[in-house]
Amino acid sequence: MEKDLGNYRKSYEKGSLLEHSINKDPFDLFQLWFNEVDTHFQETEINAVTLSTIGNDGFPKSRVVLLKKFNSAGFVFYTNYESEKAKALSNSPKCCLSFHWQSAERQVIIKGVADKIDPSESDTYFLSRPKGSQLGAWVSKQSTVIKNRAVLDTQLQSLENEYKSKPLKRPEFWGGYIVKPVEIEFWQGRANRLHDRIRFKLSINNCWDMDRLSP
Repeated sequence: MEKDLGNYRKSYEKGSLLEHSINKDPFDLFQLWFNEVDTHFQETEINAVTLSTIGNDGFPKSRVVLLKKFNSAGFVFYTNYESEKAKALSNSPKCCLSFHWQSAERQVIIKGVADKIDPSESDTYFLSRPKGSQLGAWVSKQSTVIKNRAVLDTQLQSLENEYKSKPLKRPEFWGGYIVKPVEIEFWQGRANRLHDRIRFKLSINNCWDMDRLSP
């Protein structure tokens, strides 16, 4: 099977990213971009982000997770601590987050180091989740092989009956990570493939150095 995609082309013309018009703090710029996309463009899940890790088998692997918090300390997402991604981060905490906001013709690429957040913060977020999502966290032994879908459905039904009228606690094997960035690149699509790329790198003095990269 073969399909030629050579004629799949699009001209990017929705914006620009020029040094004189941007904040020199990458976190402020990220918040500005996030708010602009959330307000003016149609993204179904603006907080969807691709997380890339180096697996224990030596291969890189990427998957989409949901960003649940960001501030000047870093970017937070939640997962099963026994999952494939968590085992990869335990072995090699260096990772990459990549946002692609297609409607705004923008990307943000973040290199950083992941660390588990404080358990109390994970507790607070877990209790804010819908009951079904709480149950799902208990049911799923993420990344393990299971016989069929019925295994999940049966376990979920059992837990629904058990906790129908009582609250759940966060399982110890589930919680959050914060990715503390060392490099953040902002990419704005431009015409003729001459895109704007502004990179912020954390210096040894914990200051952000800004550079323009050739597209």
